Amino acid sequence: MTAGEPDTGLARAARLACRRDASRPTASMAPGFTQCNMISLPRDWAWDFLLYAQRNPKPCPVLDVTDPGSHRTALAPDADLRTDIPLYRVWHDGVLAEETPDATKAWVEHPDLVTFLIGCSFTFESSLQRAGIEMRHIAQGRNVPMFLTGRDCRPAGRLHGRLVVSMRPIPAGRVAEAVTISARTPAVHGAPVHVGAPAELGIRDLAQPDFGDPVDIRAGEVPVFWACGVTPQAALMASRPPFAITHAPGHMFITDIPDTNWQV
Repeated sequence: MTAGEPDTGLARAARLACRRDASRPTASMAPGFTQCNMISLPRDWAWDFLLYAQRNPKPCPVLDVTDPGSHRTALAPDADLRTDIPLYRVWHDGVLAEETPDATKAWVEHPDLVTFLIGCSFTFESSLQRAGIEMRHIAQGRNVPMFLTGRDCRPAGRLHGRLVVSMRPIPAGRVAEAVTISARTPAVHGAPVHVGAPAELGIRDLAQPDFGDPVDIRAGEVPVFWACGVTPQAALMASRPPFAITHAPGHMFITDIPDTNWQV
């Protein structure tokens, strides 16, 4: 750690808390540290997903890729990717088979998994909060609302699917500021993909998110939509690979990397 950087002990403590408690989404945990979405696929599918991410960098910004079978990442060398996310999802043929706080057994049964860690919008939330822009899901103690849109991602190999977005209500007079702040971190989704008019994304009802929890939208606020790292899970459902492990939406992997490292 150098002067001015947050103490990585905070990130390690947060991962330990995640290992012990599967019930808590990770928004606001270990502020100042990068959080990641995760997807693990059999080696036979890894190239398809890497190409899918390269063709869809807004929702799938890859921050690290493991060797086949490895549960370690350079983003947090002492962490265990099998246990240090609070809640995992296990998929068979594109169908959610279970949610579990410990993915070790599934990992052992599939020893050739390649894991992708993907940037998360939780990373830039601390910058928005420092600017005085409230994150409603944090204020209300909820998971961020996420929606499956009508927009197709660019297919790659055997993978295809639709874009998923996260939504945060922003006061109308501060939307431009929120766009500017988040745009500084393109490796963690960057600027929003859409502002206002949810119907233009194919979203019918903001009170019924496909993932996460609804939040209050107050008078004078505008729904702002960011590309979301749950997009790979939509690809799983559409493309039906034989096996996969992911994080549960809103339950992220907390790294040792300061969020400022991704600012441009």
